[in-house]
Amino acid sequence: MNLSPELDLALKFASGLSWTLVYILIISRGFQDKTFGMPLTALCANLSWEFIFSFLHPHDPPQNYINLTWLLFDLVILVQALSFWQADFGARVSAKLFYPGFLLMLVLGFLAVYGVTVEFEDAVGKYSAFGQNLMMSALFIAMLIRRGNVNGQSMYIALLKMVGTLFASTLFFLDNPMSMLMNFLFVAIFILDLVYAVLLYNKHRELRLNPWSRY
Repeated sequence: MNLSPELDLALKFASGLSWTLVYILIISRGFQDKTFGMPLTALCANLSWEFIFSFLHPHDPPQNYINLTWLLFDLVILVQALSFWQADFGARVSAKLFYPGFLLMLVLGFLAVYGVTVEFEDAVGKYSAFGQNLMMSALFIAMLIRRGNVNGQSMYIALLKMVGTLFASTLFFLDNPMSMLMNFLFVAIFILDLVYAVLLYNKHRELRLNPWSRY
């Protein structure tokens, strides 16, 4: 299906704006709670994707500007993770283990994203983007369960992630509605994002917090 330039731009803008707000709210919430709001494995994958598709396989405007903006936001989240990691892991993980482990995750994340890009001849980065989006959705659920609190998280982050990914999913579905793999990723991400939103809402209520007053 050939998308009109207007629809293509509108979906890209809506997705980019939603995800940009996700990053801003994650950063804001992280500083307020003195933690990091993005799972570390997802952060490593995101940094890798944004670097690759900003410099090695740069997208056309306006997506390349969005990629660079996201890269800068993720660097701020990286600083939060390196600053506040002990608040999350406590005495269970030592600095001697955390920093080399994080560096290893970053290297593996880069190789994984670049490998998918080369293997699938995917200069757009859609397979790695939606693949790591699915991973992120699962990791948000795992982070909520592991922490047992809502530090670094908010309903607005959860909902904007879901909405932003829906816009992107709609864009790629309209472009190629017959891709079985991509259709699976679209549906699976939406289901996990919905599960996360429900679990996060329930956790707010369990902790006697107003889920709509935390940004």
